Amino acid sequence: MAYGSHYGPESQYGPHGVARPAPASRRARARDAGVVVAGWVALLWVLEAIDTVSGHALDTFGITPREAGELRDVVPAAFVHFGFDHLAANSVPLLVLGFLAALSGLRRFLSVVTLIVLASGLGVWLTAPAYSTTAGVSGVIFGLFGYLLIRGFVDRRPGDIVVGLLVGLVYGSLLWGVLPTTAGVSWQGHLFGLLGGVAAAFVFRRSRGA
Repeated sequence: MAYGSHYGPESQYGPHGVARPAPASRRARARDAGVVVAGWVALLWVLEAIDTVSGHALDTFGITPREAGELRDVVPAAFVHFGFDHLAANSVPLLVLGFLAALSGLRRFLSVVTLIVLASGLGVWLTAPAYSTTAGVSGVIFGLFGYLLIRGFVDRRPGDIVVGLLVGLVYGSLLWGVLPTTAGVSWQGHLFGLLGGVAAAFVFRRSRGA
């Protein structure tokens, strides 16, 4: 009698009998990640279309700093953009970085994004110039960049380290966006989003056996 015959296909186990994800499971995770992130970006385009036809009524969900009532806009501001050009510039990086981050599991991904949104939005509320209004998903993009950049080192996973290095190579120029070099661009949202992403890598770190 072959021991272990009732445990399923041999390909699901490593050389030392440690279970590893089956190819079908990895494909399902990639599919789910793609659906969620594509749906997110599609939602942003729908919201911007509604904003346009309503005379930019949704722009009121942007964050005006240091006004107590504006704290309720910390989360909605990440879903609002000032025009289709603004949204188009954010869409591809969000698709790429969001998909890579979501591959590690949707529950972890949603937790990471929530922390980034809060860090970026609260940072803007605390430090943005008076009478300004800040909105857009770019703070989340910077956060996902920071998260992916160091996640592999925090989790000690070689595959994620390689992903982080590739992300750094392709999107490393994003780091210039945390500096106050361009008028009208919220470097505060970028900076605090980046810090939120780095913090998320530690807060939601995954054990090597998980």
